[in-house]
Amino acid sequence: MNKHSSSKGTVLGLRHVALASALCCAGLAQAQTDSSVTLYGLADVGITSVSGLKAGTVTQVASGIMEGSRWGIKGTEDMGGGYKTIFTLEARVELDTGASSNRPITGSQLSDRFSQAALLGLPGGLQPAVDAVDGLLATQYGVNVNNAVFDRQAFVGLITPVGAVLAGRQYTPAYETFATYDIMATQSALSAGQIVQFPAVFEIRTSNALAYRIVKDGISGSFMYAPGEVAGDSGKGRLLGINAGYKTDTFSVGLGYNTRNNELGEKSLTSTVLGASMNMGSSTISSLVAKIKDDHPNGLSAIAPALTPSIGSVFAGMVQTSFINAFKQDGTLFHIGYRNVTGPHTISVAYNRYDDKRPANADVKSYGAAYTYALSKRTDLNAVLVRFDNSANAQVAPGGNGYLGGVTASAGTDSTGVAFGIRHRF
Repeated sequence: MNKHSSSKGTVLGLRHVALASALCCAGLAQAQTDSSVTLYGLADVGITSVSGLKAGTVTQVASGIMEGSRWGIKGTEDMGGGYKTIFTLEARVELDTGASSNRPITGSQLSDRFSQAALLGLPGGLQPAVDAVDGLLATQYGVNVNNAVFDRQAFVGLITPVGAVLAGRQYTPAYETFATYDIMATQSALSAGQIVQFPAVFEIRTSNALAYRIVKDGISGSFMYAPGEVAGDSGKGRLLGINAGYKTDTFSVGLGYNTRNNELGEKSLTSTVLGASMNMGSSTISSLVAKIKDDHPNGLSAIAPALTPSIGSVFAGMVQTSFINAFKQDGTLFHIGYRNVTGPHTISVAYNRYDDKRPANADVKSYGAAYTYALSKRTDLNAVLVRFDNSANAQVAPGGNGYLGGVTASAGTDSTGVAFGIRHRF
């Protein structure tokens, strides 16, 4: 994700991340005898309590504690000879409000390193200009802030004997690899992706995408191309992605790569993920490492033109350069987790660390446990306890799969999140 689109869904379940791949696999394995359309969904809501915020400890009802609540329509038609068409339309829904988008509980507050002129390397007299820029950035800090109807997925595809071709809004290859090897499958505040919310380190989904996927004999792979669709230069905003994996009954390994151009056509957010897991019957150990690089952050070239009428071109250029430097990324995300399933009980523990190599040195780590009790095949109760340790200029607060946690009271302030919820699938 670019720094804004990552926040548009930071945080999503593996079951639906791998939906397209699963459909491809099913299509390659056997033919269906007729066409069908299915209405499906997931409702997840609960109570959370988060410490370390400006308001102190905040308790709220939240949608998407383990997985983002959603409803969708998917269909398939068997055309014979190993050919099949599929489609998916999937929409977000917030059970606490009934809306299709949400904002962090900390609202428009941004981390100190993005909101204080001194930390941006600017004179104090430019603080009003910084506030103006932050006001614009904060409008994109949340989940599906543009209120797209089918924000989660919207694609149609053709499955053939040699793979599948899909077109539309889809999960990106690098993010699918991340979701596969995150022991939480991106669920809850314990997911590794929670500590890298803003600016985000992955493109989770992308629109206008063409993808080729194949799954055969334990080997899987995909390639994605999403043109920026800018008149005269499709390289502006373009995304390229690829992943590959190998899986047996006891072991799997995967590699994913995304690279996005910014609005000027310069190479921007690039994410490389390597993961592996070991299946030991009722237990699973999984680990991943992701390298993040972004020397030309997306969407910031409009700062100087917007500020020039009020503060002049020289100062406007200084402010823009400072924000570009602040949003550059150079870091490594590490995750290791363990999960045990015994009857209706699922216990997961994980440790996550982001090593920020930028001058801001916004290192953060999280650790904790999650417990799920299955009331039935479709309904379960969940409890999550997680601790975020923020060092130096890090300022991240725990959220959930369907919403961002926001930021703590000040740089270096730690936070603890406790959540209890119920999840139902239909």
